[in-house]
Amino acid sequence: MTVESVRPAAPEVPELLEPPVAGGRIPLLGHGWKLVRDPLAFMAQLRDHGDVVRLRLGPKTVYAVTAPALTGALALNPDFIIAGPLWESLEGLLGKEGVATANGPLHRRQRRIIQPAFRLDAIPAYGPIMEEEAHALTERWRTGETIDCTSESFRVAVRIAARCLLRGDFMDERAERLCVALATVFRGMYRRMVVPAGPLYRLPLPANREFNRALADLHLLVDEIVAERRESGQKPDDLLTALLEATDDNGDPIGEQEIHDQVVAILTPGSETIASTIMWLLQVLTEHPEHADKVREEVESVTGGRPVAFDDVRKLTHTNNVVVEAMRLRPAVWILTRRAVADAELGGYRIPAGADIIYSPYAIQRDARSYAHNEEFDPDRWLPERSKDVPKFAMSPFSNGNRKCPSDHFSMAQLSLITAAVATRYRFEHVSGSDDTTRVGITLRPNRLLLRPVLR
Repeated sequence: MTVESVRPAAPEVPELLEPPVAGGRIPLLGHGWKLVRDPLAFMAQLRDHGDVVRLRLGPKTVYAVTAPALTGALALNPDFIIAGPLWESLEGLLGKEGVATANGPLHRRQRRIIQPAFRLDAIPAYGPIMEEEAHALTERWRTGETIDCTSESFRVAVRIAARCLLRGDFMDERAERLCVALATVFRGMYRRMVVPAGPLYRLPLPANREFNRALADLHLLVDEIVAERRESGQKPDDLLTALLEATDDNGDPIGEQEIHDQVVAILTPGSETIASTIMWLLQVLTEHPEHADKVREEVESVTGGRPVAFDDVRKLTHTNNVVVEAMRLRPAVWILTRRAVADAELGGYRIPAGADIIYSPYAIQRDARSYAHNEEFDPDRWLPERSKDVPKFAMSPFSNGNRKCPSDHFSMAQLSLITAAVATRYRFEHVSGSDDTTRVGITLRPNRLLLRPVLR
């Protein structure tokens, strides 16, 4: 008997499966037509077909991941990088050298530059600005007047970002420019993502001209911000100063394009997502007055009737839970994409090198398999005794892994403070012409939310 004859057999490696193809594709456009017509419903029903499903977007095969655990694996596995249809569509806005789109060593270096501005111990320094802007928002409104929640939400989001991170005195005119331009740009980028008909987007059609004008204005706005800082000669302790003084791996100053792309990444996506979330929070306070009343009662119990302050936020349990539940049901970022850099395995399925993967936080955060009464607005589901039942990765409003949003604590602080300030002072009513149905673009926001504040 030889040694070989008694050697135990190697365990069988299970053969990787090919993900099923979703139904409903049409010639040429594939599933892109469904993603254009009713994207939220389409992404939500994909889990009925499997944890990983193949889609056709034009000529491309794309892999959709539908299970919470697998989206976590996707975010944590270095074999999957930031790339794919979403990021390709965003390159015209974000460039290729900003922290939002970079990968590998460049991304790690950029994170090191910006991370100090978002450390937990750095956030309280922004508290006075957040307080001032939150209360200025409520003081600007008059009872009985109509407020356009889109412009108001963008104004406060842009001003907080600019004053905290760029130390800029950016007046309302710039916030209005950003608001109008972002709405056009993000809508156009979504079309380019789901219907990859590249040559058509270069034709001088009205929609293309409008998109190009809006994109140019966004980049002009950023150039103005950087130029003003350089001309001032000032070096306040903020993120823009850190960028202007940053060096690359060779010790040389980072390039102008990287500075530009970093400011874009700080100012525009953050303003878009925060503003969209503020709009949904105003809609929540209008549709659920019982929770608005509960927020007001909680704030008054903590403050004793004085204006709510930044230092109060950590004590506002129900207010924070209202914010989290609003982000669960209406996440600003509802779709994300990655790309496989090598042949990989995900949930027992084969993902080939170079494949694009998409997943939807909106669909995952509303999945009945993860949440009881999944369509109901229930902030108490985030109380400690209940939140432990939520599966891991079933709620990731700021993503996971090395792509987790560095401004998560900064964002939560301002959202909770704004919610507390407006709910304490006003209740809200819809006015004629208001439309709080969901407008789907790269982000989700109400179509046209018009409210009437009524002083409490």
